[in-house]
Amino acid sequence: MPRLIRGVFSIFVDDATDNRFRQALPLETTWEGTHEAVAYPPHCVGYGFDQVGYEVSEDCLYLNVVRPAGIDATAELPVAVWIHGGGLRMGGSADKRYNLTFIVENSVEQGTPIIGVSINYRLSAFGFLAGQQVRDAGLTNIGFRDQRLALHWIQENIAAFGGAPDKVVIWGESSGAESVSAQTLAYNGRDDGLFRGVIGESGFGGFIARYPGNLNATNKQQENYDQLVSRTSCEEDTDTLDCLRRLPFAEIDKVLSTENGSFPPVLDGDFIADFPHNQLRDGRFVRVPVLIGCNSDEGSDMGGHAGPDGHGVNTDEEFRAAIVHKFGLDGTTLADSEAASTPERAGKLVDELTQLYPDIQAIGIPGLDKFPAITPGDSLAESVGLQYRRSAALFGDNWMHYTRRRASLAWSEHDVPSWSYRFDVVVNGVPAQYGSGHFVEVAFVFGNLQGLGYDENPFENTPSSYGQLAKTMSKAWINFFISLDPNGKGGGGSWPIYNTTTGGGAGHNMVWRAGSSHIEPDIYRAEGIRWMINHGLDIFGV
Repeated sequence: MPRLIRGVFSIFVDDATDNRFRQALPLETTWEGTHEAVAYPPHCVGYGFDQVGYEVSEDCLYLNVVRPAGIDATAELPVAVWIHGGGLRMGGSADKRYNLTFIVENSVEQGTPIIGVSINYRLSAFGFLAGQQVRDAGLTNIGFRDQRLALHWIQENIAAFGGAPDKVVIWGESSGAESVSAQTLAYNGRDDGLFRGVIGESGFGGFIARYPGNLNATNKQQENYDQLVSRTSCEEDTDTLDCLRRLPFAEIDKVLSTENGSFPPVLDGDFIADFPHNQLRDGRFVRVPVLIGCNSDEGSDMGGHAGPDGHGVNTDEEFRAAIVHKFGLDGTTLADSEAASTPERAGKLVDELTQLYPDIQAIGIPGLDKFPAITPGDSLAESVGLQYRRSAALFGDNWMHYTRRRASLAWSEHDVPSWSYRFDVVVNGVPAQYGSGHFVEVAFVFGNLQGLGYDENPFENTPSSYGQLAKTMSKAWINFFISLDPNGKGGGGSWPIYNTTTGGGAGHNMVWRAGSSHIEPDIYRAEGIRWMINHGLDIFGV
């Protein structure tokens, strides 16, 4: 087994409250001799289950380097930079599920060694506070800016570890893929030479909607800011932002803990210069090869609580109400203020979606091959609703699938190579009704056959085809890190470039299945997803 070297290195100055709600600063100090790097850093302060069991701190802006042993500064190895997910409100590079050792080891074994790097960035309000006060101070989206500074650090320093600064690929899942997308679109698509390729698993192509209006929901952004201030001792201060900086950590943490800490990215005319809808249409993105995809049943964990009071959807009326609530189609909160909805238009939009996503279980998700049809009175009807498959398909397409397809189409339109996948495996520890839901591909890509960091090992009690699929996927990702082609150097493999000029005008996906992976045209739920792409700006604000 190859010996791997791990390191943890500080990249920014972020000394607790002195730099809270400020831009991160490069670390300017140096040292002589050997710097001991023997432990992963704490997670940045965040809120959610991904924080459980890990130390958290405001002093958290560090990165980790994992490389093969014996590599010197002349090796010029490709570099894979992992950006963790967690809804931009939780998670960290120390998460054991993100141990880069496995994929780096796989790269050595296949004779194409890489260096793995993982980074932290500020989360929740600490990284994504918004409101007019924040805009005026130029401090919007600082979590994304933390990531950007980490990428600059890698450009300046990775050669000392045997890495090639001109062979960097950035890679993430969920809000990590959203972050990768943000870096690709940043500053109106300006190419600062920070990376030569990107991989986005379940989240690439825009920004993950968190409330109606998304990037343009300035009223909601201000409401979040004002609510935070009002629940602290800063309410009467004339400079509330500076007061929040000076608060004892325990006070601000207590407030954010009770509010679940959700602060989405904002359109600020700077880092996020325009809506992704416009940038992708116009080709204003860093034009590098991409490998992107989603899991078949991304909406499964949303469909079961999309109805009234967080329960499942049982009737057509509840389905319509869920659409109105989720997408803000109440006549006042469409993303594009110039196209503010009337009740008549809102009703028409709801009509269109109910027709595009009919109550037919055979075309919903998860598929009938994963568990039988839900019938009135059975346990699933009681727990997730009779129209679970219908609502899961709609909200999963809105959450993940339509932005991925939109990005694939944009890369093809602008003649930039891209590869798309659909992961379709039910793993150990996941109830059948969730199918191949969000996050389940991560263990396969990382080659984490031991299930390190999981409550239940995804590979336990599964056939050998599961491990073989993990090896195949890990190899494809490594190939992309090495040559910007998942098929390997020189291409010519079985995974085609996404090309809408052939095959009837549709690109193609690799469908990852244990023992039966294959290529398919990218046409699943074509009409519904096309509707979402067409309304990406005026309704969804992305």
